[in-house]
Amino acid sequence: MKKLLLIATIAFFGTILSSFVYQDNAGDRLIGVWEPSNGRARVKVEKIGAKYYGKIVWLKEAIDPVTKQPKVDKNNPDPNLQNIPLKGFRMLKDFIYAGKDEWNEGTIYDPLNGSTYSCTIKMTDKNSLEIRGYIGVSALGRTDIWKRLEVKKK
Repeated sequence: MKKLLLIATIAFFGTILSSFVYQDNAGDRLIGVWEPSNGRARVKVEKIGAKYYGKIVWLKEAIDPVTKQPKVDKNNPDPNLQNIPLKGFRMLKDFIYAGKDEWNEGTIYDPLNGSTYSCTIKMTDKNSLEIRGYIGVSALGRTDIWKRLEVKKK
């Protein structure tokens, strides 16, 4: 009787644990390299702890034509950050997988104007994201479509 109870308990907790593991891994579909619709950058999304972050890994115009140096975050409202190179800059921060192919509670930084917006991400298919940045209310925002890039294996 004790063995049967022990086996039933292990099976019960194993089922519960596997459902948590599945949910955590389901959000990992966001991991990869994505290109915004303007084609000016590529953003690599990674998971750090339980949250998702995205950093710029490629720029169409990586070198400033005036200074001949790597482009920097010249529009950042913090003067101490205006000399930080854009390549490697973390522009997506603190996203949590909410289920149903949606990530929220994060922010997106726009280096073109130096503003940070609340943001939600929705995966519409395995290679497309709807990135919605907004201030205050999601209805008062803008959506951009990002496409997944294939990573070429050597």
